Amino acid sequence: MENVLAILLAGGAGERLFPLTRNTAKPAVSFGGIYRIIDFTLSNCINSDIRRIFILTQYKALDLIRHLRSAWTFLPGEMGEFIEVIPPMKRVHDDWYLGTADAVYQNLESVEVEQPKQVIILSADHIYKMNYLEMFDWHKKLNAEITIATLQIRPDDAVRFGVTDIDDTYNIRAFEEKPQHGNPTRSIFNADMVSASMGIYIFERNVLIEALIEDAADPNSAHDFGRDILPKCIGKRRVVAYDFRDLNDKTARYWRDVGTLDAYYEANMDLVSVTPEFNLYDDRWPIRTQLVQQPPAKFVFAQEGRRMGVAIDSVVSPGCIVSGGRVTHSILSPGVRVNSYCEVEGAIVLSNAKIGRYSRIRKAIIDGNVSIPESSIIGYDAEQDRSNGYFVTESGIVVVSNNRH
Repeated sequence: MENVLAILLAGGAGERLFPLTRNTAKPAVSFGGIYRIIDFTLSNCINSDIRRIFILTQYKALDLIRHLRSAWTFLPGEMGEFIEVIPPMKRVHDDWYLGTADAVYQNLESVEVEQPKQVIILSADHIYKMNYLEMFDWHKKLNAEITIATLQIRPDDAVRFGVTDIDDTYNIRAFEEKPQHGNPTRSIFNADMVSASMGIYIFERNVLIEALIEDAADPNSAHDFGRDILPKCIGKRRVVAYDFRDLNDKTARYWRDVGTLDAYYEANMDLVSVTPEFNLYDDRWPIRTQLVQQPPAKFVFAQEGRRMGVAIDSVVSPGCIVSGGRVTHSILSPGVRVNSYCEVEGAIVLSNAKIGRYSRIRKAIIDGNVSIPESSIIGYDAEQDRSNGYFVTESGIVVVSNNRH
């Protein structure tokens, strides 16, 4: 798409995904076997023909930068196309990024060099399929200065979102952040639902620059798009809502914020059913990533009884060997080893982890490069898991990492 710049916000520390974010940024956390979380937003950009992309990094960015270098350097620079990683450079003040808006404000010089007509602001830590071209068409059709993508949610879920109040010309009249009163404003797109912000914004360039400069001068601002920039623009600018159209072709619209361990686990599990909630196998909307240089997955030992190398209703990545173990409803990342007489159920096993013989694991996340000792039992007794030094979430998911404490 000509004269459009995408800015991906990829600097979050990801504290709620700890320990998976102990050594890496949240957008670089593995997802769905071979992917990283950031791959989904970047794939949306490329599939939407957006080919000028800034990625703003901050915390623990080395792993993310290496992934981007390996997987996302195919755009031809001579055609003016690029995916540019921009670390914090303290161009305008001595602080690191103070919020999402400040991250863009500190890079206004780079934005102005590109001279885009419009800028789309995106988060690098959501899982969804969306054609941004359709949102741009809506933005232009309504002669908007700012367009906010909104997702239809149930009123009971509004306490977790920023809710929009939209008039009959699709102007946003107000935001209500995480309403607690039980009667959030219903959506103009569906009277039974509520329209929540997705954290996806299109700005006319001049409007974005003016808003960021004004916000930077406000000592009381948190310098955040959702909390500060957008509420200040409502009433002063033409701010309209765009109703998210899901390309996933399922009954429910699929958009997941995987910012917590429970949400991350559930979104991964959405991939493994016979008819998955999120379809990775759609040739019309490919999800790109780094090609893993590993041999094909291998399943060995097919004897009667418990010693059988099988994986059922599971995603198994290249380089995996299931050697006489049984894997069900799980995701195995590249290089995983599941040894004889193991039972792995409802688990996410990250790259190069090894499951020792006779182990039983269920409803767990096994971090990369972890070696599970023989005869381990994980996910069957929460108190025992905690006493073994594992982290257990509120919903009972056990997280096993190299450094347990």
